[in-house]
Amino acid sequence: MRKKLPRLRSDKEAEEFVEKADLTEFDLSEMRPIRFEFQPKSERVNMRLPRQLLDAVRASAAKAGVPYQRFIRQALELAVRRRETR
Repeated sequence: MRKKLPRLRSDKEAEEFVEKADLTEFDLSEMRPIRFEFQPKSERVNMRLPRQLLDAVRASAAKAGVPYQRFIRQALELAVRRRETR
């Protein structure tokens, strides 16, 4: 049985852990990729949505483990990327 990853409370703790630990000893099965957002968000968009759609978006975002506004932004980015590759 593999070890569970420790709770790391800061970037410094994480850096020290990764530097010293042998990650092959740990259970990484629950790890999920995270996409970091580096560009500043300088523009706002306001839109009206049916309550049912907003509830579905919030539920999907919760299932994905991200805030719902980030979920919407990611969906928009994916739609634009798909359109550009056609």
